[in-house]
Amino acid sequence: MNNLDPKTFFFDLPIYTPIQVTDQNWESFTSLLHFSDKVDGYNPFIRDQTTFKGHSYLTNSLEYFLKYGGVDKLSLKCLRSEQIFTFYIHYNPSKHSFMKVGQYPSIADFHISQIKKYDNVLTAKKLKEFTRAIGLAANGVGIGSFVYLRRIFEDLIEEAHTKASQQTGWNEEDYRQKRIVERIELLKSFLPSFLVENRTLYGILSVGIHSLKEEDCLTYFDTVKVGIELILDEKLEEFRKQQKIEEARKKLAAVATKVTKKE
Repeated sequence: MNNLDPKTFFFDLPIYTPIQVTDQNWESFTSLLHFSDKVDGYNPFIRDQTTFKGHSYLTNSLEYFLKYGGVDKLSLKCLRSEQIFTFYIHYNPSKHSFMKVGQYPSIADFHISQIKKYDNVLTAKKLKEFTRAIGLAANGVGIGSFVYLRRIFEDLIEEAHTKASQQTGWNEEDYRQKRIVERIELLKSFLPSFLVENRTLYGILSVGIHSLKEEDCLTYFDTVKVGIELILDEKLEEFRKQQKIEEARKKLAAVATKVTKKE
């Protein structure tokens, strides 16, 4: 992931994530500092994807900022709502370290509005935990965010386990002796295919909680979050399909009743 890419920097990168400026990314760095192009992103106030444009640039000149560093700000303008989004940045020229130190709306605002669509496939408690994971990552807490993501993953496994345990011939003792990746294999008929195919996701979360540093977890957070979202997307698609089937069944039953009465 290129943290100096405008879409990533403005909409996904947690604040206080350090970016080392080098000869290799210098052009991307300076381009970001006077960004005036358009970029697509989510606007939490209108709850929709939209297009933004670079609105205002550094308070001081680019040359001054590159030489002396300090805190400055950039902003984007939503072309649909005319709203201005502000991003505060800091650069240390002696260490060549650059980071985003604040923004409005927050990273959490961008993402939390989007996960509310999962309220039909996540309990209120798990939806709240997903929200907490995003909020923690947005504020630079990587390990804590992984804890909540792992809880959601474990809940998906347990939901499948409950269904499987009601089947004839289920061996609960055998299941309890398995490791998580082995349990997923046993439950594959009850789990989203993406979760089964990417069962290593649980291992990544566990390693993150027990072995990785905060900055490592923050670096990997978006990738892991997207993985869980894809699992939930699959569950949501199945939920909507079952809803449609049930509605069609009721309508067909009503039509059949009327036709039978006319015979």
